[in-house]
Amino acid sequence: MKWLGRILLGVVLLLLGVYLFVRTPDTDPAAMRAKYGGAPSQFLALGNGLTVHVRDEGPRDAPVIVLLHGSNADLHTWDLWAQMLTAKYRVIRFDQIGHGLTGPAPRSDYSPQAFDATIEQVADKLGLTKFALAGNSMGGGNALHYALGHADRLTALILIDSGGAPPFGKQPGNIGFTLARTPVLRNLILHITPRSLVEQSLQQSVFNQAVATPGAVDRYWELLRYPGNRQATLDRFGRGFTTFAQGDLAALRLPVLILWGAHDRIISPQAAQWFHQGIFGSKLIVYPDAGHLPHEEVAQRSAADVAAFLQAVASPPR
Repeated sequence: MKWLGRILLGVVLLLLGVYLFVRTPDTDPAAMRAKYGGAPSQFLALGNGLTVHVRDEGPRDAPVIVLLHGSNADLHTWDLWAQMLTAKYRVIRFDQIGHGLTGPAPRSDYSPQAFDATIEQVADKLGLTKFALAGNSMGGGNALHYALGHADRLTALILIDSGGAPPFGKQPGNIGFTLARTPVLRNLILHITPRSLVEQSLQQSVFNQAVATPGAVDRYWELLRYPGNRQATLDRFGRGFTTFAQGDLAALRLPVLILWGAHDRIISPQAAQWFHQGIFGSKLIVYPDAGHLPHEEVAQRSAADVAAFLQAVASPPR
């Protein structure tokens, strides 16, 4: 029996050693703020313990566009758009709750209403009256949900490979999202999140592999491990994502632009057609050489399309 006890102890010690070897701890908040929260970043205290990481650039008196990133991304996903649009627009982007340097929601509330409230509070804090709202993936679903309840505050809505449509067949997806949906295995993400997993997940999300740079992988990996963000990921995936009905779309009465990557492995391009058919007067542009992140993969073209759309909205034909 003594030998059996020693063997079991050896197995336990071996497993503990393996765990300590592969474990990826949280990143240091101060180091992350220094690396990803420098100028022109601001940190807006919205109350109830929530402080949101925001970037607000461009002329103060210019038309405003607010950008919402996708799941497990952050405001830096819009860097190229911000560079291209700030000459004529006031461009505002922020890390949504459970992401980036904003970190987890104080009460772990990731309901559509909680995301709506954050958009509303940021807009109020920055003194916005009317603005265009754009969102990618999860951010697109959040933007659409906000638009359905606050259309009077918006000048336009832009959906980029947006969440919110019913599923159209089984998409290949990416390994990160697959693990986040898998019982038991998903809990390992809290402690074991290797950089290689994040790299593979990003590479599977895009068609233009030039986007998956070592710097981009580092940012996704480090900010995912910002304290509380991994738990927030599990909380969000655990509650599921909002799916809209055609009747919801029919209620929209504002200019809507839909941008989509033809090679999106996460949300089928059929969803783009579904949105286009359901939203009266919407405009659809599909990029043949992009995947899930056309605002990064074909940044110049997509930013130009957004600028042309917003100009048309501001100066409609007689």
